[in-house]
Amino acid sequence: MIEKDPAINVMGTELEPCSNDPVTGFFRDGHCNTCAQDQGSHTVCALMTAEFLAYSKYVGNDLSTPKPEFGFAGLKPGDQWCLCAARFLQAHDEGCPPKVRLAATHMRALDIVPLAILEENAKTQ
Repeated sequence: MIEKDPAINVMGTELEPCSNDPVTGFFRDGHCNTCAQDQGSHTVCALMTAEFLAYSKYVGNDLSTPKPEFGFAGLKPGDQWCLCAARFLQAHDEGCPPKVRLAATHMRALDIVPLAILEENAKTQ
């Protein structure tokens, strides 16, 4: 049985939901929960932009094209999604990171992305 890591965000408080429309997360529970089996560390709650979606497709991770056989409608600008921490850091390093919701970003993202970089890209309410 897969055991989730504690649902704590990068600020040390309870992990908030990222998105239920579309439903996101490694567990497809709307949260950026993670576990040892989550090799991609789908822990960063990111707000999709056209620029980021184009970048992600360019580097080989097409998040915008629907894949109905997997129940995936494709993402569009404005959607929130639990993004792989390494992909977020790569986008940051390339100058096109999406905004992030710190309260919905799992603390395990800090294993890959420094808190200062997450804070620099935090979505303001």
